[in-house]
Amino acid sequence: MSLAIVGLIGVLFAAGTYLLLQRTITRIIIGLGLIGNGTNLLLMATGGRPGATPVAGGGSEVTDPVPQALVLTAIVIGFAITSFLLALAWRNWTLDGNDEVEDDISDRRIARAERDTEADGAGASDERGDGA
Repeated sequence: MSLAIVGLIGVLFAAGTYLLLQRTITRIIIGLGLIGNGTNLLLMATGGRPGATPVAGGGSEVTDPVPQALVLTAIVIGFAITSFLLALAWRNWTLDGNDEVEDDISDRRIARAERDTEADGAGASDERGDGA
């Protein structure tokens, strides 16, 4: 496996992870695509020596055909997922007018309830005179 391919795989995973951590849907979709392409490249790089014949060739060095089949399947599944996510992003854009992922309302309620519970617990211990 070439050092350039390993570096490219690392860059694809790093850029994809960075984009996944953003708050806009389009960047998240692009990040998923980059990670998917990095995974496909990793599978192809570990599949054997490039240019070697597949199993049916009868040569002394053969290439494992399983990673090639996995990559073809992953490309089709990745295309379907990307198409679905783009349709969801477009629908979100038409409804909200932006593509930013907002906080979940129920998560805000849970966090507020936890803060109120902690504040009530701290106030109750001070009223008893524990000093804690």
